[in-house]
Amino acid sequence: MWTFLRRRTLTQWIVVAMFVGVALGVFFPAFARSLLPISTAFIRIIKSIIVPLIFGTLVVGIAGHGDDMKRVGRLALKSIVYFEIVTTLALFIGLLAVNVLKPGVGVTAAGAAVAATPAAAEPVTFATVLEHLVPQSFFDAAARNEMLQIVFWSVLFAIGLTQVRGRSKETMLAFCDAVAEVMFKFTGIVMKFAPFAVAAALAVTVGQPGGLRKLQNLAMVVLTLYIALVVFGLVVLYPVARLARVPLGAFLAAVKEPALIAFSTASSEAALPKAMERMEAIGVPRRIVAFVMPTGYSFNLDGSTLYLSVASIFVAQAGGVALTLGQQLLMMLTLMLTSKGVAGVPRAALVILMGTVASFHLPGEMAVALLGVDVLMDMARTTVNLIGNCLATVVMARWEHEYDESKAQAVNAIAG
Repeated sequence: MWTFLRRRTLTQWIVVAMFVGVALGVFFPAFARSLLPISTAFIRIIKSIIVPLIFGTLVVGIAGHGDDMKRVGRLALKSIVYFEIVTTLALFIGLLAVNVLKPGVGVTAAGAAVAATPAAAEPVTFATVLEHLVPQSFFDAAARNEMLQIVFWSVLFAIGLTQVRGRSKETMLAFCDAVAEVMFKFTGIVMKFAPFAVAAALAVTVGQPGGLRKLQNLAMVVLTLYIALVVFGLVVLYPVARLARVPLGAFLAAVKEPALIAFSTASSEAALPKAMERMEAIGVPRRIVAFVMPTGYSFNLDGSTLYLSVASIFVAQAGGVALTLGQQLLMMLTLMLTSKGVAGVPRAALVILMGTVASFHLPGEMAVALLGVDVLMDMARTTVNLIGNCLATVVMARWEHEYDESKAQAVNAIAG
């Protein structure tokens, strides 16, 4: 029996943990709610990995491959163009789905807790974007896990390091490379506890008073989101993968564990270290993984932007507010701007939604009603965020002609 248990993969244990967590929430709700510290502690320790990992990999990725800044600039430009195209398609697929299925028509948002309303986001201007991009302190940004600020500072640090010659540069590169290697090993240790955290997170969610009954009240908007995300995967992500000649077998095998973690914890950050490690394992160079993956968590949140389009139109429908096509397109433009820099952490998109609702004078209480089912929607959109960013790394590696096909073939052979 012990041998059988030891041979189970982390993916298999996570799947088992998901069912165990739901069962605990249904049959032992009081006990289930007491498990919250377990999932909270897991996410906190995972988030502590993010800053040293991103800093180490970015610095080595940029400064450790020669002094050719044209390569870095080319990769950045290609990445931003790709991100904008894909997230725009995500917004419009969400807009189409919510207008066809009309989940907000006839919906009654009952029992919403006003106290749970997130603070509305400030109006987004070029000045506020610039202020958010540039950290006043690297350590302040690190403490708050401000992904975009960490990336910005790390890139500048790496560019500065390319101007250094001799032993100082070699020492700093060796240090950063060692930090990245240690953090990957650190992640492997922490991930052994992932099934416990997954079970606890789902048990707490289901074990809340009326946890299952609340899900029925807004089932249609949840169904709309899931349908839109599936359509996005089939209409956008799959064709992109085919055009970029992504080895789908190896890619799916590599992404399944991080995707399960993202789905069950509703936290992109919890799955980020494992996702970066797996993308390297299937042939994406570290410099591309180190740049594209963290940058994608600010500019390529496909699932979150799609959710925002569905949720904002749902609020209008549920509040009985008729929006013209022009107003809806203007709302999509607003969401396209405000969704940049949304952190890959649970429920971050709600703040953006509340800001958009306030900007267009829609009933805020209808947005609050979404909190009852936000966990289910957050799990799905976070998973799509992760898969979209993993795919982006492979696409960029292909585009840069640096993809190592042999590693993907090795993964396929092992999986087979």
